[in-house]
Amino acid sequence: MKKMFLLLTLVISVNIAANAQTVINLEAARLLAITNSHSLAQADVSIQRALLSERSHFYSLFPSISSRYSASIDYLGVNQDGNPKFLNPADTFRAGVSLSLSYSLQLGGGDFIQRTINQISSESARVAALKEYFSVLDSVDRAYYAVLKSIADLQSAESSLEASNRTLTVAQVRHSNGMMNQIDFLSAQADKETTENSRNRLQRELSLNVIYLKDLIGVQEDLVLEPVDFDKYDEALRRLAVISNEEADSLFTELWSIMTSNNPDLRRAALSNQSAELTYTNNVRSRYAPSLSVSLGFGDILSYSSADGFSGPSRYSGSISIGGTIPIEVWKETNWLESQRITRDNTLDSYASTLRTSQNNLLSVLYGILNQASSVLSSRRSLEIEENRYAGTMERYMLSQSSVSDLGNAARSLMNSQNNLNSANYSFLQSLSTLRSYCALDDEQRLIQALLGK
Repeated sequence: MKKMFLLLTLVISVNIAANAQTVINLEAARLLAITNSHSLAQADVSIQRALLSERSHFYSLFPSISSRYSASIDYLGVNQDGNPKFLNPADTFRAGVSLSLSYSLQLGGGDFIQRTINQISSESARVAALKEYFSVLDSVDRAYYAVLKSIADLQSAESSLEASNRTLTVAQVRHSNGMMNQIDFLSAQADKETTENSRNRLQRELSLNVIYLKDLIGVQEDLVLEPVDFDKYDEALRRLAVISNEEADSLFTELWSIMTSNNPDLRRAALSNQSAELTYTNNVRSRYAPSLSVSLGFGDILSYSSADGFSGPSRYSGSISIGGTIPIEVWKETNWLESQRITRDNTLDSYASTLRTSQNNLLSVLYGILNQASSVLSSRRSLEIEENRYAGTMERYMLSQSSVSDLGNAARSLMNSQNNLNSANYSFLQSLSTLRSYCALDDEQRLIQALLGK
């Protein structure tokens, strides 16, 4: 309810009618995506169905109560001579209500085991919804980061295009004055065309990423995204970039502990394992355990007739029975029991496989984060070097001490360094989102604290 209130406040406050723009941050995009998700709505329906099924079986454990009513009249009878005669229906009216109660119980406890199985199914539906919840968060995070990365790459391309235009302007002056040969002038033109084409490609890529994000969050207006504050990740980046093997192993152990408690896939696998064990037990017990049935009946608990008026119960009935089956065809029973056991063992094996896969996934994303943290820091240093190199080359070019080719190479290296930093930054953030989903942590700050070893 708190998130829905925040979302409502957001939707009201961020819409700017004058220019039809929506200013949005990552948290708001997540809330909008959750509200707009059809898959989450379907998961909620699955939960409701599971709860109804659980209640249905729970109600079946209660005694069954049924009632019946009847009414009749006679319009034809016989007189003392045995000849037919018509009767007055008002004199022959009769009506009554009967009631019966019955209760059946499996003495082997199968009914209560089945109730537990249904409870597990309801919990499994909730866990499936939790997985879908984090899947939606992953999708919107990736879409949001993709837009920001496209914006950063486009800004880099725009800067590079401006530099190419400046280079071409100087080249045109020098070429017209005979200070530059034709080959260098054509090289400056080619660099400008290449950079412009790259800029145009990035513009199209940005448009596609924005369309995808808008579809996820259900917004039609133009979007203005708030940038990510990379400073809040700086401490984690610096620690993860230089972490030792022993510290990495310790971090993996801590994250695996969180993951085994929260991860939806592991929780569903554990629930399936528990359900398979109970189903096997229940199937065996229900096949051989006897059933106890108790019934009690009240015939005509309230009756009325034109002749006698109202009267109380006229008939009572009650019974208690115990019944079960005795297997005679042993070969068939043995085969049936073996099939039930194989079904159970297959589920147990799937659980073990899920554990191994989850461990490998966690190890992979953790090592990816460590590599990306190192890449972010090295890309920062590389960008600083390339910025100084480009500035120095441009200065020498203005003094005719460097060629167009030298300046073009420096500009391309600068743009590549900027793009590498963009890729490293947003790859790191996307990996954090993946790790958050593995650990099923709604609070990103708690994840950062775990990465810092706090």
